[in-house]
Amino acid sequence: MSFVLEGFDTDLFVDSTLAEDLGGIGDITSAAVIPAAARFAAVMDSRDAIIACGVALAAAFFRRLDPEATIEPLVRDGDRVPPGGKLLRVTGAARAVLTAERSALNTIQHLSGIATLTGAYVAALEGTGATLLDTRKTLPGLRRLEKYATRTGGARNHRMGLWDAAMIKDNHVAVAGGVGPAAALARAAGIADIIVEVDRLDQIAPALDAGATHLLLDNMPPAMLRAAVALVDGRVPTEASGGVSLETIGAIGASGVTYVSVGRITQSAPAADIGLDVAAA
Repeated sequence: MSFVLEGFDTDLFVDSTLAEDLGGIGDITSAAVIPAAARFAAVMDSRDAIIACGVALAAAFFRRLDPEATIEPLVRDGDRVPPGGKLLRVTGAARAVLTAERSALNTIQHLSGIATLTGAYVAALEGTGATLLDTRKTLPGLRRLEKYATRTGGARNHRMGLWDAAMIKDNHVAVAGGVGPAAALARAAGIADIIVEVDRLDQIAPALDAGATHLLLDNMPPAMLRAAVALVDGRVPTEASGGVSLETIGAIGASGVTYVSVGRITQSAPAADIGLDVAAA
């Protein structure tokens, strides 16, 4: 069992995370109180109802410190796990398992928390015809992982960074002198995907005329979104963004937009309550 994600170095992540915890000295608690030859069998389980994410990555921490450990994944990423559900079993050198425990738990708790919150937004959007997008509101260094977690929860990834699409926002518009000039400059630069943020209906025509390929409809209420969708008339995808909550996303999605983007699925997702406990004999 291994964790492979395009653009993500699993070995580097595991090693640097463990190094941060060990501080160049080691696990002084385990070294002091756990006999070197002791064995430990444990089960990782969830105290919450979750969408599991990061099972194989969590296992990689145990494997790194004890290559001979026996690790049995009990669910796959994307599986829905009820409270009390078991995620994996690990049996190995007690010092290694206990040293890796927190790094493994921190990782799977964070990713499962994102996947679970994402799944809640996907469910609230169901039936509207709109698709949930994530954003770039991610922790530095963890974007690939966090965007993997949103995909696991059922969302679609928005642009990965500043390099794969132009997104012209209000500050770009202010400097460039309007949505039309800004979009025209991006088009002249040879950029294929040009996302333009608009917060007024009168900005739609200039953005489209200048070459926008996607419109981000910022902080518009549902009635205004419906009017915007009518003006666009299917010429480019439309995306509702700003102030979206579980309570409002259904009405926003029902406005006819192509996408609804939500920053809080990465920015504000609570960690799932997952623990590692000694396995029953």
